[in-house]
Amino acid sequence: MTDNTHDDDIQTIAKLISAAKVALVTSQTASGELHSRPLAVQEKEFDGVLWFFTPDPSEKTAEIAAHPKVNAAFESGKGYLSISGTASVVHDRATIDELWSAGVEAWFPEGKDDPSVALLRVDAESAEFWSTGQPRLVTALKIAAAAATGHQPDVGENRTTAL
Repeated sequence: MTDNTHDDDIQTIAKLISAAKVALVTSQTASGELHSRPLAVQEKEFDGVLWFFTPDPSEKTAEIAAHPKVNAAFESGKGYLSISGTASVVHDRATIDELWSAGVEAWFPEGKDDPSVALLRVDAESAEFWSTGQPRLVTALKIAAAAATGHQPDVGENRTTAL
């Protein structure tokens, strides 16, 4: 893959994250089961790291301490994205201050100085995306036409990339 292709992939990934706003973050329980939770992605340009606010301690942070490999799945009108990476729980006050917003405050009524406020940092390692620049109705019509003709629909681009 050329650097230009990789750069294009990063731009596509950033657009899908921005359009989705929420990810289903999957972690592994102590018994090996997968557990997914919706978490709001913080407004920060994607640079290979995803940030989510989370209370700590919690079941989620305990799972991540034991099994740091996670997946974050996104859906938006622009496509689908799956990011695999390694998570860690961060208590950095400067980053909390930088990412804090009124939306986050709804989950932490005591404010950003609440000692349970933490960030879930996901260092992305690989991503797979399905990107479409078409409205959902057009995509749905292409799928219906393909089903009627017995052909596979062309609904956008599917790529996997290392991050």
